[in-house]
Amino acid sequence: MTTISSTKTASKKTAVWQLSSTRRGRARLILLLIALLMLIAILAGVGLGAVRVTPAQMGVILLDRLGLAHPFLVEYGPRESGVLVTIRLPRVLLGMLVGAALGISGAAVQGLFRNPLAAPGLIGISSGAALAAVTVIVLGATLLEGLTQILGSLTLPLAAFLGGVATTLIIYKLASQNGRTSVTTMLLAGIAINALTGAVIGILTFIADDEQLRSITFWGLGSLGGATWRSLRVAGPLIIVALVSLPWLARPLNAMLLGEAEANHLGIDVQRAKRRVILWVALAVGAAVSVTGTIGFVGLVVPHLLRLLTGPDHRYVLPGAAMLGAALLLLADLLARTIVVPAELPIGIVTAILGAPFFLWLLLKDRSRYAF
Repeated sequence: MTTISSTKTASKKTAVWQLSSTRRGRARLILLLIALLMLIAILAGVGLGAVRVTPAQMGVILLDRLGLAHPFLVEYGPRESGVLVTIRLPRVLLGMLVGAALGISGAAVQGLFRNPLAAPGLIGISSGAALAAVTVIVLGATLLEGLTQILGSLTLPLAAFLGGVATTLIIYKLASQNGRTSVTTMLLAGIAINALTGAVIGILTFIADDEQLRSITFWGLGSLGGATWRSLRVAGPLIIVALVSLPWLARPLNAMLLGEAEANHLGIDVQRAKRRVILWVALAVGAAVSVTGTIGFVGLVVPHLLRLLTGPDHRYVLPGAAMLGAALLLLADLLARTIVVPAELPIGIVTAILGAPFFLWLLLKDRSRYAF
C-alpha cells in the first residue's frame, strides 16, 4: 500500500510539474509574439503617415546621420530624413515608453490591489497631474507668470509630474498607520482625492477663457503630437528607471495574490513591497502623463488581457504588459494621426473607443465575480 501511495504522489508531482512547464512555455511564446507585435508597431509608426519612409530608408538615414559608412544604395530626400529624425522617431520612442509605463503600472496596481479592474488612476496619479496641468494652463499667465518665465515650455510637464507624485504620496500617507499600509484605505482615499481634485479642476475650468478651455480639453484627451527629443530626454529616464525596477517586484506581487498574511509567512516584506510598487508606479505614470496628457484604458485593459493569455504570474505579466502597452499605444497613435488626415485625433479618444467595449466585455464575461 505504501508503495502504491508513493507512486501516486510521484505521479501527481510529475503531472503538476509538466503542467507548470507547459504554462511557462506558453507564456514565453506569448511574450515572444508580443515582442514581435511591438517591433511591427514601431516600424509602422515610424514608416507610415503622410510621408512614407521604408525600413531600408530608415536604416540608411540613421546610418548617415550617425556618420557611419555603409554599402547600401537607398535613395531618400531631405523630406524623408527630416520627418523621420525630427518628428517620427521621438514620437514613436515616446509612445513606446508611455505605453510601456501605463501597461506595466496597471499590472502592478492590479497585483497590489488583487483586483483586475484596478488602474493607476486609483492612487491619484492621473488626477493630481491633471490638477497641476490645469492650474498651469489657467493661472500660468497671471499668478504663476514668474515660474512660467523661468521654466518656459517645461512648466506644464514638470507641474503635471510633481502633481501626480504629490497626490500619490498624500493618498499613501492617509492609508498608512503605525508603519502599515491598508490597501482598502488607499483605494477609498484615492476615490475621495480624485473627487476633490475633480472639483478643483471644475472651478479652474469655469474661470478659464476660450483658449485655455481648448488647451485643457486637448491635454485631458491625451496626445503624442507634442513629442520632441527634449520631452523624450525629460520623461524618458524616469520611465526607464521604473520599467527596469518594477519587474523585480514580480515575486512579492505573486506572493501577495495569496493574501498579505500568507505573503508574510513566505518571507515577503509586504509593507516594503507596497511602498516600492507605489513609488515606481507614481514615477512611471507621473512622467508619462506629464508629457502626453491623460490616456485612458491602457493601464486597465492591457494587464487584464495579459492575464487571460499568460496566467497570473507577474514574472510574465509585468514585462508582457509593458511590451503590449507599448505596441497598442503605438498602433492607436498611428490610427489617430492617419484616420482623419490632415487633422489628428487625440489618442485618448482612440484608446477609449477601443478599450471601453473590451472593458464592458470583461464585465459581462465575469459579471458573477463582481456581483454583491
